[in-house]
Amino acid sequence: MNHEKLVARAVAWLRGYGCGIVLSEQTCSSGETPDAIGWKRACHSVLVECKVSRQDFLADSDKPCRRRPETGMGCERYYLTVSGLLSSEELPPGWGLLELRGRATRVAKPSSGNLRTCAGLEWEMNLLLASLRRVEVRIEPQSITEFLKWKNRMAEYNRGRLPEGIRPAHEETNCFLR
Repeated sequence: MNHEKLVARAVAWLRGYGCGIVLSEQTCSSGETPDAIGWKRACHSVLVECKVSRQDFLADSDKPCRRRPETGMGCERYYLTVSGLLSSEELPPGWGLLELRGRATRVAKPSSGNLRTCAGLEWEMNLLLASLRRVEVRIEPQSITEFLKWKNRMAEYNRGRLPEGIRPAHEETNCFLR
Protein backbone atom coordinates (compact mmCIF):
# COMPACT_ATOMS: atom_id res chain seq x y z
CA MET A 1 0.00 0.00 0.00
CA ASN A 2 1.48 3.35 -1.00
CA HIS A 3 0.86 6.78 0.51
CA GLU A 4 -1.36 8.01 -2.33
CA LYS A 5 -3.71 5.03 -1.94
CA LEU A 6 -3.82 5.49 1.84
CA VAL A 7 -4.78 9.15 1.39
CA ALA A 8 -7.60 8.13 -0.98
CA ARG A 9 -8.82 5.66 1.66
CA ALA A 10 -8.64 8.39 4.32
CA VAL A 11 -10.75 10.72 2.17
CA ALA A 12 -13.32 7.96 1.60
CA TRP A 13 -13.41 7.15 5.32
CA LEU A 14 -13.93 10.83 6.23
CA ARG A 15 -16.84 11.08 3.79
CA GLY A 16 -18.37 7.92 5.29
CA TYR A 17 -17.79 9.36 8.77
CA GLY A 18 -20.08 12.26 7.92
CA CYS A 19 -17.63 14.94 6.85
CA GLY A 20 -19.27 17.18 4.25
CA ILE A 21 -16.06 19.07 3.46
CA VAL A 22 -12.86 17.08 2.96
CA LEU A 23 -9.44 18.32 1.86
CA SER A 24 -6.35 16.26 1.21
CA GLU A 25 -2.71 17.25 1.06
CA GLN A 26 -3.37 21.01 1.19
CA THR A 27 -1.00 23.33 2.97
CA CYS A 28 -1.33 26.63 4.78
CA SER A 29 0.93 29.07 6.59
CA SER A 30 1.09 26.88 9.72
CA GLY A 31 3.36 24.53 7.83
CA GLU A 32 1.10 21.57 8.62
CA THR A 33 -0.10 19.69 5.56
CA PRO A 34 -2.74 17.20 6.67
CA ASP A 35 -2.94 14.07 4.56
CA ALA A 36 -6.72 14.41 4.92
CA ILE A 37 -8.97 16.61 7.04
CA GLY A 38 -12.73 16.89 7.08
CA TRP A 39 -15.39 18.92 8.82
CA LYS A 40 -18.80 17.90 10.00
CA ARG A 41 -21.51 19.26 12.32
CA ALA A 42 -20.72 22.56 13.99
CA CYS A 43 -17.14 22.86 12.66
CA HIS A 44 -16.05 19.56 14.22
CA SER A 45 -12.83 18.62 12.42
CA VAL A 46 -11.29 15.20 11.88
CA LEU A 47 -7.63 14.90 10.84
CA VAL A 48 -6.13 11.73 9.34
CA GLU A 49 -2.40 11.21 8.92
CA CYS A 50 -1.46 8.29 6.67
CA LYS A 51 1.62 6.23 7.49
CA VAL A 52 3.02 3.52 5.25
CA SER A 53 5.89 2.45 7.53
CA ARG A 54 7.04 2.60 11.13
CA GLN A 55 9.88 4.89 10.05
CA ASP A 56 7.30 7.28 8.53
CA PHE A 57 5.32 7.22 11.81
CA LEU A 58 8.42 7.83 13.96
CA ALA A 59 9.53 10.74 11.74
CA ASP A 60 6.07 12.32 12.18
CA SER A 61 6.84 13.10 15.83
CA ASP A 62 9.49 15.61 14.71
CA LYS A 63 6.94 17.91 13.07
CA PRO A 64 6.42 21.20 14.94
CA CYS A 65 2.68 20.57 15.27
CA ARG A 66 3.40 17.19 16.91
CA ARG A 67 6.00 18.59 19.31
CA ARG A 68 3.45 21.28 20.26
CA PRO A 69 0.10 19.46 19.84
CA GLU A 70 -1.87 22.48 21.03
CA THR A 71 -1.06 24.11 17.66
CA GLY A 72 -2.27 21.15 15.62
CA MET A 73 -5.44 20.81 13.58
CA GLY A 74 -8.27 18.41 14.29
CA CYS A 75 -10.81 17.95 17.07
CA GLU A 76 -10.28 14.27 16.37
CA ARG A 77 -6.90 13.04 15.15
CA TYR A 78 -6.15 9.65 13.64
CA TYR A 79 -3.29 7.74 12.09
CA LEU A 80 -4.27 5.47 9.20
CA THR A 81 -2.05 2.44 8.58
CA VAL A 82 -2.26 -1.09 7.31
CA SER A 83 -3.38 -3.48 10.01
CA GLY A 84 -0.72 -4.34 12.60
CA LEU A 85 1.77 -1.59 11.76
CA LEU A 86 1.18 0.36 15.00
CA SER A 87 -0.15 -0.40 18.43
CA SER A 88 -2.49 1.87 20.38
CA GLU A 89 0.17 2.36 23.06
CA GLU A 90 2.48 4.10 20.57
CA LEU A 91 0.01 6.85 19.71
CA PRO A 92 0.26 10.41 21.04
CA PRO A 93 -2.28 11.20 23.79
CA GLY A 94 -5.83 11.46 22.45
CA TRP A 95 -5.00 10.18 18.95
CA GLY A 96 -6.98 7.37 17.39
CA LEU A 97 -5.91 4.62 15.04
CA LEU A 98 -7.57 3.60 11.77
CA GLU A 99 -6.45 0.35 10.15
CA LEU A 100 -6.95 -1.09 6.72
CA ARG A 101 -8.18 -4.64 7.03
CA GLY A 102 -8.75 -6.04 3.59
CA ARG A 103 -10.99 -3.56 1.81
CA ALA A 104 -12.38 -2.02 4.99
CA THR A 105 -11.11 0.87 7.09
CA ARG A 106 -11.76 0.12 10.76
CA VAL A 107 -11.40 2.19 13.91
CA ALA A 108 -8.86 0.24 15.97
CA LYS A 109 -8.82 2.97 18.63
CA PRO A 110 -11.12 6.01 18.71
CA SER A 111 -9.73 9.52 19.08
CA SER A 112 -10.61 11.42 22.24
CA GLY A 113 -12.40 13.99 20.05
CA ASN A 114 -11.45 17.09 22.02
CA LEU A 115 -7.94 17.84 20.81
CA ARG A 116 -8.34 21.12 18.90
CA THR A 117 -7.48 24.39 20.62
CA CYS A 118 -8.19 27.97 19.54
CA ALA A 119 -4.80 28.00 17.79
CA GLY A 120 -5.72 24.84 15.89
CA LEU A 121 -9.04 26.37 14.82
CA GLU A 122 -7.20 29.42 13.49
CA TRP A 123 -4.91 27.17 11.43
CA GLU A 124 -7.93 25.28 10.10
CA MET A 125 -9.51 28.58 9.04
CA ASN A 126 -6.22 29.52 7.38
CA LEU A 127 -6.22 26.18 5.53
CA LEU A 128 -9.82 26.64 4.37
CA LEU A 129 -9.21 30.22 3.24
CA ALA A 130 -6.00 29.25 1.41
CA SER A 131 -7.94 26.47 -0.34
CA LEU A 132 -10.74 28.86 -1.33
CA ARG A 133 -8.16 31.25 -2.73
CA ARG A 134 -6.70 28.43 -4.83
CA VAL A 135 -10.18 27.82 -6.25
CA GLU A 136 -10.68 31.52 -6.96
CA VAL A 137 -7.39 31.71 -8.86
CA ARG A 138 -8.52 28.80 -11.06
CA ILE A 139 -11.92 30.30 -11.92
CA GLU A 140 -10.72 33.88 -12.56
CA PRO A 141 -11.85 36.26 -13.89
CA GLN A 142 -14.99 35.07 -12.14
CA SER A 143 -15.13 35.53 -8.36
CA ILE A 144 -16.09 32.74 -5.99
CA THR A 145 -19.31 34.61 -5.26
CA GLU A 146 -20.26 34.70 -8.94
CA PHE A 147 -19.25 31.07 -9.40
CA LEU A 148 -21.49 30.06 -6.49
CA LYS A 149 -24.38 31.95 -8.07
CA TRP A 150 -24.33 29.78 -11.20
CA LYS A 151 -27.65 28.23 -10.21
CA ASN A 152 -29.26 31.64 -10.35
CA ARG A 153 -27.89 32.22 -13.86
CA MET A 154 -29.06 28.76 -14.95
CA ALA A 155 -32.57 29.59 -13.75
CA GLU A 156 -32.51 32.92 -15.60
CA TYR A 157 -31.59 31.17 -18.85
CA ASN A 158 -34.39 28.63 -18.37
CA ARG A 159 -37.22 31.13 -17.78
CA GLY A 160 -37.11 30.79 -14.00
CA ARG A 161 -36.69 27.01 -13.85
CA LEU A 162 -33.57 25.19 -12.76
CA PRO A 163 -32.42 22.31 -14.97
CA GLU A 164 -33.78 18.90 -14.02
CA GLY A 165 -32.00 17.38 -11.03
CA ILE A 166 -30.66 20.72 -9.71
CA ARG A 167 -32.10 21.91 -6.39
CA PRO A 168 -32.55 25.54 -5.39
CA ALA A 169 -30.18 26.72 -2.63
CA HIS A 170 -32.88 26.64 0.06
CA GLU A 171 -33.43 22.90 -0.61
CA GLU A 172 -29.77 21.88 -0.52
CA THR A 173 -28.74 19.46 2.20
CA ASN A 174 -25.78 21.42 3.48
CA CYS A 175 -25.12 20.97 7.19
CA PHE A 176 -22.92 24.07 7.13
CA LEU A 177 -25.89 26.31 6.30
CA ARG A 178 -28.22 27.06 9.19
